[in-house]
Amino acid sequence: MNKELRTICFDSDLKIEAVRFEEISQSFPPHFHEHYVVGLVENGDRSLSCKNLDCLLKPGDMVLFHPGEKHACTQLAGAALNYRGFNIPEPAMREITRELTGTPFPPLFTSNLVQDEELTGRLITLHNMVMSGSGEFEKEEIFLFLLDALITRYAQPFDAPMPECMAEIGQACAFMDEHYSERITLEQLCRHCGLSKSTLLRAFTKERGITPYRYLENVRINQAKKLLEQGTSPAQAALMTGFTDQSHFTNYFSMFTGVAPGVYRKIFLEKPDHSN
Repeated sequence: MNKELRTICFDSDLKIEAVRFEEISQSFPPHFHEHYVVGLVENGDRSLSCKNLDCLLKPGDMVLFHPGEKHACTQLAGAALNYRGFNIPEPAMREITRELTGTPFPPLFTSNLVQDEELTGRLITLHNMVMSGSGEFEKEEIFLFLLDALITRYAQPFDAPMPECMAEIGQACAFMDEHYSERITLEQLCRHCGLSKSTLLRAFTKERGITPYRYLENVRINQAKKLLEQGTSPAQAALMTGFTDQSHFTNYFSMFTGVAPGVYRKIFLEKPDHSN
């Protein structure tokens, strides 16, 4: 059996994470990220579900997701997954977009799955430079060229139509964003946004692509990541983000991120200092 390898490297120059999965057979349930994802499937076939559509991921395919976009993928028979990609925080993407286009709007990818040999080559080159800790400004050049081409070819300004109950859904999300560390009930959430339970569940799931509880789980995991990056212990991070059961936290963190909380924390504790 081949050994699974999962590597995450933070680049302080570009303010992005580089992710590398090798020989991964794990499936990922419906989830979303706070950041943009630009990734490349190098080996293995996967079933991708996004925007209520299913498609096949094959070697050479690039995947593009914007923050809050629900997606899931399942391992198919055959070779395990080899994947490399970048997690780009929305503030960093806004800054890059403003620099490249002169507009303050973050991009919305018009397709989640693209094939582009030129951009694949740039992604691999940039990924290798980030993983090796390169400090040359060529790294930033390649990054800007890559994002410029992605925005030009596969994105448009974020201008989503107004969905039904959008204001109420926004209130529900804001409530969970603020109170994620507490015990939240569906009744409490409905009282806050002024919707019945059935209406909230239908409208929220239609608009966000996931249930309110799954949204809360994602918020908690994303907050736990920030705490772990600062050196907080996994046990303390679990308590501070509303997980009362350590095993539950570990399982969900691994399910959503691909690595265990302790492994994720260690990455940042051992992050090299390039300030000198």
